[in-house]
Formats: sequence, structure tokens, C-alpha cells
Amino acid sequence: MPAPFDDIEIGQVVSLGAAAVDAKALEAFIAAFTPGWTLERGAPDTMVFAIWARLDSQAAAGWPQTKRLGVDALRWVRNPPAGELLRARMTVMGKDPVGEGKGIVIAQHDLLDEAGRLVFSCLTRSIFAR
Repeated sequence: MPAPFDDIEIGQVVSLGAAAVDAKALEAFIAAFTPGWTLERGAPDTMVFAIWARLDSQAAAGWPQTKRLGVDALRWVRNPPAGELLRARMTVMGKDPVGEGKGIVIAQHDLLDEAGRLVFSCLTRSIFAR
């Protein structure tokens, strides 16, 4: 990616980048948003979502994506420890043209740890320019 709607292919896999779970950020996040959570438990689900959202928004900044319609089927599998490198990818699952100027792209998003294990996944629906 980036590609206009008509050039996007079902089954296409796009890297959204990588980010490590920063120990200082994890500590600050826990203090601010998840009191009672301990560092030993790894990154809380909400921080995992925030890491994915940052990677997704950075990757999509130059895309012809005009709107995110929804984020559904959120699934948390594990809580990565501080220092763990997480990689994000998007797989195009479907697309549907909507008029002459735009189309909807349905995609599976996965956040994987260093061993390639699933940490988080979700489905998105987004509007792309044609």
C-alpha cells in the first residue's frame, strides 16, 4: 500500500511497522490508566491497542484512506513484556466499490511478537478513494 481502491487486492498483506514495548512508557501507562496492574504482567490490553493504533495511523498517513468506519472483533491474546518488539500487519479480506469515487476495504489487522505469536487482532472497515 498505499494504493487507490481499484489497485488494492484481496489477500494483499501490508506491513504496518514495528514498535517495542518501552519500559518507561509501560510504567507511565500503568500509573495513569491501569492502577493495580503490575509491570510483571506485561503491557495491559489498552496499551497493546494504543501501540497498534499508533502503528496503524503512522502507516496509513500517506494512503488514500479517507475514513475509518469501524474497528471490530478486537481480540487480545497475550500481554507482551517490556522490551518486546511488536510487528503489525494488515491483510485485505474484502473490498466493495461505493460509487465512482470511493470503496470500502475490510481488513484483518494483527500485532505479532518477536516469535511471531499473535498478541492482538481486529477487523477494520475503511473508505479508500478510487
